[in-house]
Amino acid sequence: MELECFVMTTYPPEIVPGRPDRDWMDAFMARFPYRCLPLVMANTTGWEILCPTDITIVWNGGMGKNDLTISCDADPTYNLDHLVQSHFTHGVVTFHTGYMFRTPPGYAVLAGGPPNHVKDGIQALSGLVETDWLPFPFTMNWLMTRPGMVSFKKGEPFCFIQVVEHKKMDEVQPVIKQLESDPDLKKQFQAWADTRQAFNDSLMARNPEAMKEAWQKFYFKGERPVPAGEEVKGVKASDDHINRRRLKAPRVIRPKR
Repeated sequence: MELECFVMTTYPPEIVPGRPDRDWMDAFMARFPYRCLPLVMANTTGWEILCPTDITIVWNGGMGKNDLTISCDADPTYNLDHLVQSHFTHGVVTFHTGYMFRTPPGYAVLAGGPPNHVKDGIQALSGLVETDWLPFPFTMNWLMTRPGMVSFKKGEPFCFIQVVEHKKMDEVQPVIKQLESDPDLKKQFQAWADTRQAFNDSLMARNPEAMKEAWQKFYFKGERPVPAGEEVKGVKASDDHINRRRLKAPRVIRPKR
C-alpha cells in the first residue's frame, strides 16, 4: 500500500514519520509522561509535515484578512504565500502542505495538528480528506484563540497526516453493556484492579521492591494479570501488542530521463 505524495511546489516541506518527543513531556521529572504508551503511540502514528523556516504570526483580534500578519524571521524576503497565509479571515492561519496526496480506494487522509503538541494562542483544526479521488491539494488550518503572537520554528510540524479506512466507520455500532455481561472480562478487570491496589499500597508503605519498580508496566509490555484459578500464573502477554511505531520515511521517485 502506498500513500502517494505528489509535489506541488518547487521546495516542498519535509515529511517525516511522527516523532515521540514533546517539550512538555521532557519537562517532567524522569520524563514521566513517556511511561504512558498511548501518548507515545499517538505521537508516532502518522507523518509530520515540517515548517521549512521560522515564522511569526500576529493577530490583532480583527475579523479581516489583514488583521493577521505573517513574517519570516530568518529572511524578510521569503515568499510565504506558497507556505502560509491569511486566507479565511477570522484569525485562521492557512498552511499549504506542498503536496497533493492520493490513497487507495476507500482510504482517506486525516489531517490535523501533531498529537499532544501544545501551542499557546493557536489551535490546530482537523479535516478528513477523501484523497482516493480528490484531484487537488488540501490546506492545513490553525485558529488563533486570542489576539497576540505565536511562532513556528524551522523543523516544527505544522501538519500531521494519518491514513484511515474511513468508510468502515459507518459500519461500527456502539453498544452499551454492563461489565457483568462478560464474566471473563470482569475477572480480568478485577485481577488488574486487585494488583493495582496492592502495588499502590506498597508504594505508600515505601516497600523497597515497589519503589524500585516505580510503576506497573502491564500495558507497556502488553500484559495483564491472570485471574485466580487460571492455569497460567502471574501475567499473560498479548500477541498483538505494539509498543513502538516503525513508520516508513518517504521514498523519492525521480522522473526517468
